[in-house]
Formats: sequence, C-alpha cells, structure tokens
Amino acid sequence: MISALVALFLVMVVGHIARRVLLPDPGIWNAGEKISYYLLVPALLIETLAKAKLSSVPVGSIATALLAANLTMATLLLVMRRPLEARFGINGPSFTSIFQGSLRWNAFVALAMAGNLYGDAGVTLASVVMAVLIPVLNVQCVWILRRYGSGQGGSLLRGLATNPFIVGITVGLTLNFTGVTLPAPVMSALNMIGSGALGLGLLLVGAGLQLEDLRRPNVALMLGVGLRLILLPAIGGLAALALGLTGTAVAVVVICLAVPSASACYVLARQMGGDAPLMAAILTAQTLVSFLTLPALFLIFRI
Repeated sequence: MISALVALFLVMVVGHIARRVLLPDPGIWNAGEKISYYLLVPALLIETLAKAKLSSVPVGSIATALLAANLTMATLLLVMRRPLEARFGINGPSFTSIFQGSLRWNAFVALAMAGNLYGDAGVTLASVVMAVLIPVLNVQCVWILRRYGSGQGGSLLRGLATNPFIVGITVGLTLNFTGVTLPAPVMSALNMIGSGALGLGLLLVGAGLQLEDLRRPNVALMLGVGLRLILLPAIGGLAALALGLTGTAVAVVVICLAVPSASACYVLARQMGGDAPLMAAILTAQTLVSFLTLPALFLIFRI
C-alpha cells in the first residue's frame, strides 16, 4: 500500500522537475490542464460509469458519509468565520480561500490513487464520489465567493451545466441506467483517451507546486491544510464506518476527502475576488503535507 502511494508521489515529483528543467514553458502545462479537464477525465468518467455495476456499489451509504463530512465542515467553517476575523484578522476573501481549500478536492489525484490501489473498483467508486460531491461543492464555493469575496461570478447554473466532469458523469450514468451500449470502437476510443487522465493529472499537480508560496506561513494557511488533510477525512472515515461501509468503499471515501484541493480553486479565487495568493499557498502546502497525512490515515483506518 505504501509503495503504491510512493509511486503516485514520484509521478508528482517528475512533473515538478519537468516543469522547472525540461519544459519550463507555462503554455505547455496550461494546455495539458485543458486537455485533461475537457477530454481525458470526462472520457474516463463516461467509460467507467457506463459499464459500472452500480447495483453492487453502496451508493447511498457513500453519499451519506460524504455529505455528512461536507456539511459538518462547511457548518464549522461558517461558525468560525467571525472569530477568525476578530482574533486573527482573516478577512472575507481570505476566508473564501480557507473554505475552498478545506472542502474542494483534486479529482485527478483521487482517481489516480483509487485506480492505482484498487483497480477498476477504485475508479468506479471514485467516480461515484465525483457524482455526489462535484455539484455540491460547486454550489457551495461559488456562493461563498459571492458572499465573502470582493468580485462577482457568472451564472451558477451555466457553470454546472458546462462543467466537463458533470457532463461526463451525466452521460456515463445515463448510459448505465438506460442500458444503452455504445459501439465497441467508441468504447475503445474512450478507454484509450481516458487512460491518459491519471498519469497526466499527477504530472500536472507536481508541475503546479510553487514552493516559494510557503515562505510566510500563517494561521489561514495552517487552517487550510489541517482542516482538509486531517479533520475532513477523519469525519468522513468515521461516518463511513458508522454507516457499515468496509474495505475499498471506506478507503475511497477517505482518499477523496484527504487528497489536496484542486488547482481550479486558484482560478475561481482570481475570478471571483478571493485571496488568490493564499489559495496558491494552501494548494502547495496541502500537496507537500499530504505525503505524510495520507499514509497516516491509511494506517489509522486500516485500509
């Protein structure tokens, strides 16, 4: 198990070195992000969910555990907002970055980790998690940025309807529920495209690390790291166990709640008046600290 995690982190290290030594042009990596976001991951989701045996997946219990963890954390953060501002001077835009950093997750890393550790079953379960969490997180984070950020965003419904991950999930689930089977060449094409999603996603995470953002750690940064990497997966893991989940299901719930946040948090912070520099620092710190917290969580939950 630990060796599989090390392999994932090594891919991130390769991405970090490649960005700084072999391929320093940011345009290359920006293009890679768009290819992965708009093509590779949606193809993986369509193919995985279309052929998944969802009747054998405890979807209800997984969804309940995830939403319990999500809503508990969101409520805790909202309760903490005024004390954080009064005690530490954490203003509205900075609070939005803590909120996003604590709740949003990097689906690239989660899919890669679930697939590497548990094969097709892991990818299927991670896809179910995406179907549950992505719409909820988009609504929550856009609302928080509109409420506490200094800018305005676009249409929330349009953003949900055009999110490539949601489109991929919707298409895959529709095929699954209706029993419609795509022609074999189409499924093979989706498989070839989607198979590149996991490796490229990890390379992109490594390439996005900005170590210089960690020069001035503060309370906001430490909260963004600790709440995401320790408290949230602990709540979700305990909820999963309380609901009777075992084995791979518990593991995937913990993985998806314990991976670092997504780079999309930074983009959203810039577009909607959040604290973008703090968001960048949280993303980098989470990725580095997760090298330690993920193995620890695996040991604690015996997964």
